[in-house]
Amino acid sequence: MDKFEFAVLQDDYERAIAFLTERVPQGWEENLSPVDGRTWFTFHLEDHPLAEELARELAAAFPGSDLKRSEVDPQDWAMAWRDFFTPVQTGETFEVLPPWLAEQRDARRKSIIIEPKMAFGTGHHPTTALCLAAIGSLAESGRLDAKPEFLDLGTGSGILAIGLALLGCRGVALDIDPQAVACAEENLAANHVADMVSTAVGSIDCLRPERTFGLIVANILSGPLIALSRPVHSHLAPGSALVLSGILTEQAPSVARTYAQLGLGEPKTHIEGEWAALVWA
Repeated sequence: MDKFEFAVLQDDYERAIAFLTERVPQGWEENLSPVDGRTWFTFHLEDHPLAEELARELAAAFPGSDLKRSEVDPQDWAMAWRDFFTPVQTGETFEVLPPWLAEQRDARRKSIIIEPKMAFGTGHHPTTALCLAAIGSLAESGRLDAKPEFLDLGTGSGILAIGLALLGCRGVALDIDPQAVACAEENLAANHVADMVSTAVGSIDCLRPERTFGLIVANILSGPLIALSRPVHSHLAPGSALVLSGILTEQAPSVARTYAQLGLGEPKTHIEGEWAALVWA
């Protein structure tokens, strides 16, 4: 179990955020040094086969970042989660809880139970919260009353797919990382919705060309979202909804423009801190 720490100056902060968003979907800790004004990033990986490669990429991308890599006892890390893991409530519909807080469910919300793991998301990242809030708003407005079939592109820990399944929708969850898919399958089973979601390792190109969905959610990065805009659009059924996130606020206009040019019109933009979600409904 690996712990990574590195520091960047303010000029490299946004680039570091983009790097981590793509490669460390579970999130990270940030601390601003009062001594030199650098931001220290800390994250963990659980038995991740790409740890060596990630260390090399970090060193190459941020020379002089004082990269540190150390081993952490899995039991120590697991106990630390219990000390600081707090339930995540998004909008009026969902909450995300670890198994040991399952008895504290809010009866007014749909509870998503996620076993925290270092390689995948726990729902604390703003992009996940934005997506869950957007899905909740679609449900509250009646937009999901027909229980549309959905596609969760870049499912990670499966949080979004689980949330949609708890609302009665069936769908497909894809991720290019086999470990992410395995993690999502565990979480789908733990939430008793495994029979409602099909999973696969791959991107949108593994779908049959003619297959369409009533809702597509994609919490990835702005670059892939722009690159995949045409295939994503081709898999949208008429009158469907689209939720995109993993987008820094300054990148949101270019992503919105790319999809608007395909005939979707202007989206609603939701912002939390430095992150944005775009919603077409």
